[in-house]
Amino acid sequence: MTYRERILRAIRGDGCDMLPCVPRLDLWYKANRAYGTLPERFRNASLSEIVESLDIGHHMVIPDYRDASFPESDASRSLGLYQCNSICYRIDIDVERTVEVEGNDVVTKYKTPKGNVTTRVRYDESMKKEGVTLSLVREHAIKEKSDFEAVGYLFENAVVSPCYENFERKKDEIGDRGIVAAFCTTSASGMHFILQELMPLDKFFLATYDYPEELSVLSAKVEALLERIFDVVAKSPALVILLGVNFDSMITYPPFFEKYIAPSLKKKSELLHRTGKYLLCHTDGENKDLLDLYVESGIDIADSYCPAPMTKTTLKEAREAFGDRVTIWGGVPSVAFLEDSMSEPDFDRYLDMTMESIGGGKRMIVAIADSTPPDAKFERIEKLVRKTREFGPVR
Repeated sequence: MTYRERILRAIRGDGCDMLPCVPRLDLWYKANRAYGTLPERFRNASLSEIVESLDIGHHMVIPDYRDASFPESDASRSLGLYQCNSICYRIDIDVERTVEVEGNDVVTKYKTPKGNVTTRVRYDESMKKEGVTLSLVREHAIKEKSDFEAVGYLFENAVVSPCYENFERKKDEIGDRGIVAAFCTTSASGMHFILQELMPLDKFFLATYDYPEELSVLSAKVEALLERIFDVVAKSPALVILLGVNFDSMITYPPFFEKYIAPSLKKKSELLHRTGKYLLCHTDGENKDLLDLYVESGIDIADSYCPAPMTKTTLKEAREAFGDRVTIWGGVPSVAFLEDSMSEPDFDRYLDMTMESIGGGKRMIVAIADSTPPDAKFERIEKLVRKTREFGPVR
């Protein structure tokens, strides 16, 4: 049985010959390659060769945001519209735009009939050496009330085109070693998008009181674009669609999630299910009080689920809440692989507790949440792999 088959069986809730282990190693690999600190036997190896040697699945859920032309990709990223070679669509906005590089910053200026919009993002050498691929927003698109209309104009005039060859290229790259999730958007709805991408957190929540009408109008315009993006991605060859990342009980708190996020997820999950496809959400964050809402939203895969001690919920609690409805991809927190965070005996006990919490193993893809840290002890990664082998068949 291939890893592709094992992952699909875990998503469907079927039995399997073994517990699939598919940890995210890309950021760990990039950082250690940059510092020259890869394990000796892998000093000159590619990530694919390491995955093959460990005999694990190839994690291909989150895109490599640097796999794109610079600075044009960062210009789009400043609006929360990601453009890289592993995304199966392209977005073009029919307005006058200038892109300037100032040191490590990319400054983008949009000129619209409703006003001008300026954004700034940064990507520097320290980020590169830490394996980070996503640039940091230094200046958001919305800074004051007058920006709402101009930003809305940008989203109204955005055209989405399919680039399915990008997906096919990634699929061919990993073969039967894994599943490529088709990236849709980081946000699950228009309001969620504004919160995540277009405004600083504090200004967003102040705007819900100060400018509720402007927020509502902009949210509808953003939502319309997200629908166009989803339509293109849903028609791609992908079986798994990534939509929505980094939910959190404090920021996307339950009433907010229930009002602004859950309806959109429910609608899209139902559309995907009619065509035999699956909805994956990158649930990296504090999931306390959101677990039942995930189930109600129709999510198929809770990717990068991170349990205690990094969050307030345990793997066992999540397994009980999800039952036979949601597959967990994750389950082992990244801090467990750091020697200064967990001793070796404690790590061994934690792995034993994790395997016990998994139960029979259905709807479980073991991974390190959110990602394997650059300083992870490699022997612990190997130990995790061995534990999944010792688990035996999934029944």
